[in-house]
Amino acid sequence: MQIKTKAIVISALKYQEKSLIVKCFTLSHGLKSYFVRDAFSSRKTSQKMAYFQPMTILEIEANHKNKGTLEHFKEIKIAAPFQSIHSDIYKSTIVMFISEILHHSIHEEEKNESLFVFLEAALHWLDEHDDMANFHMILMLEMTKYFGFYPDVSDIDMPFFEMNEGIFTPFHAIGSLSEHESNLFKKLIDLKFDSNQKVFHVIERQLVLKILIDYYSYHLDGFKKPKSLEVLKEVFS
Repeated sequence: MQIKTKAIVISALKYQEKSLIVKCFTLSHGLKSYFVRDAFSSRKTSQKMAYFQPMTILEIEANHKNKGTLEHFKEIKIAAPFQSIHSDIYKSTIVMFISEILHHSIHEEEKNESLFVFLEAALHWLDEHDDMANFHMILMLEMTKYFGFYPDVSDIDMPFFEMNEGIFTPFHAIGSLSEHESNLFKKLIDLKFDSNQKVFHVIERQLVLKILIDYYSYHLDGFKKPKSLEVLKEVFS
């Protein structure tokens, strides 16, 4: 089946000496993996590799056989080139981290147009703004809306957040955050991309990030702590 769609690059894994296996989150068909033969064997290698940096937004034409095997690109081009994401150390570290989060969060070949549209808009916001210290945490929390476990905030005035049920409660249970952690989590829930980015101190930001990763682990089977987490901490320390 010939398809034409936008796609966000999640990962690119070198295969043997010259080829790549590229995992993409597509607008039309959800998660798909593509085989790129001879990605490292031409004079246009650097141009080709630019297509497959984490979270690059592509326009692709591809032949989907939908047999559970690797698909193949027919045509690819960058949908809208980023101006700063891949050249700014802070932003490139953020997108590396987010691509890992998505790699461990999206497993099914089901389209999720609303998540794609949200991610596309968020990436363009990141590309255009420099005050973005909490961007990755706000993004992680917002993505839980599309994964189905956004916190129930109807009792947000309660002192403890229970991770397994995703609710605020008056009592501290085994799976609850402490009152201090719960207050930090509430502060994150109130944030938007355009909010004051200095709302957290460095130690608080690291604690909130740990809470988010634990929260994902509670609700997504097979979710793993991203390897880029330590790099992220180092860059934003």
